[in-house]
Amino acid sequence: MNEMIAPRARLVASRSRDLAISAIKEMSIRSAQIPDAASLAWGLPSFRTPAPIRAAVAEALESDFSLGMYTLPGGLPEVCETVAAAHEYRTGVRVDAGKNVTITAGNMEGLNALFGVLVDPGDEVIVTDPGFVSHISQIRFNGGVPVFWKMHEGRGWEPDIAELPALIGPRTKAIVLVTPSNPTSSILSEATLRAVAKLARAHGVLVILDDPYSQFTYENRAQYFNLASLPEYADTIVYLFTFSKCYAMSGWRVGYMVMPAALRAEIVKVHDLTMICTPRISPLAAKAALEGDQSHLADFERTLDRRRHLICERLDRLGHVFQYIRPQGAYYVFPRVMITHDDDVAFAHRLLDEAQVTVTPGSAFGPAGKHHVRMAFCVEDDVINQAFDRMEAYFGT
Repeated sequence: MNEMIAPRARLVASRSRDLAISAIKEMSIRSAQIPDAASLAWGLPSFRTPAPIRAAVAEALESDFSLGMYTLPGGLPEVCETVAAAHEYRTGVRVDAGKNVTITAGNMEGLNALFGVLVDPGDEVIVTDPGFVSHISQIRFNGGVPVFWKMHEGRGWEPDIAELPALIGPRTKAIVLVTPSNPTSSILSEATLRAVAKLARAHGVLVILDDPYSQFTYENRAQYFNLASLPEYADTIVYLFTFSKCYAMSGWRVGYMVMPAALRAEIVKVHDLTMICTPRISPLAAKAALEGDQSHLADFERTLDRRRHLICERLDRLGHVFQYIRPQGAYYVFPRVMITHDDDVAFAHRLLDEAQVTVTPGSAFGPAGKHHVRMAFCVEDDVINQAFDRMEAYFGT
């Protein structure tokens, strides 16, 4: 038997063998094996896909003869037109549906296609530190090198723009930004975003805006700035929007990408090789989402705001265990672990094994995430309370 293992191991490419599953999914898988675990690990909204979207899809299932068929790789033209109109409404920037828009299977697939286009082995992509764990892995899987731009906890998780120029080198291809951030939930300032765009233009690199959370900014709405609203940087920015969070469509796997026309044909090629097309039913659901009643957005945000207050109140009662910065947007809190511990991974594993509470180790999100954990408050209130009841019993108050 042992003689069979080594030859089979040689069949696996090093880029896959060296790839670890996302820490978010790793903790969620561990959590699923523990009965009644209270999980704050996965950023999966507890909301149901809104009724108008479900109704539009139900009608299409009965009336659309082509619903089970392929679409062209770039997306159905009528959906791309709807996206172009929605993008102009949200940013004020007009784009060409046929030249600048691609429909994706969510931002994860869109980003992986984009990195497949941009990155040759050894090329560099700048990511915030901490930043989304899967961006880091995607860059590495495509042969690239993630370069970490530190977000400063003492400044409310705002990066220092003065530190960015030194990170841009001859092999830098792009700078990836998420605002509000995952995992810190901080909102990057308009001054920082404008300065990033200016630097990127000067150095001939792209700015990639991954936007899952801009609908959730609570009392900080006026602070949020969408860099894609600057038409003078349209040739420098790739903007990705996902329906997963604000339309509760994570399982539909649908999003869109707005990009410079020169990139679209390249991205469509990689998208086609990956999955031929986004399943036709999902873009039709996305079209219904963009064209339909938007009142659920305020409802979702109110619910998340209540949960944000709740998790902060519960964290305040565990001040000897966690120190945190209040989330400005999104639906995560990223506290520092204050008690003695070996590392954040061991802390998270022990918390699950001994207290039946699931969190994500902060080091997965970059070097600055060490000694932190990410907690998602998009879950039901009862789950938040159960998790903190158990932590209070475990750590004491």
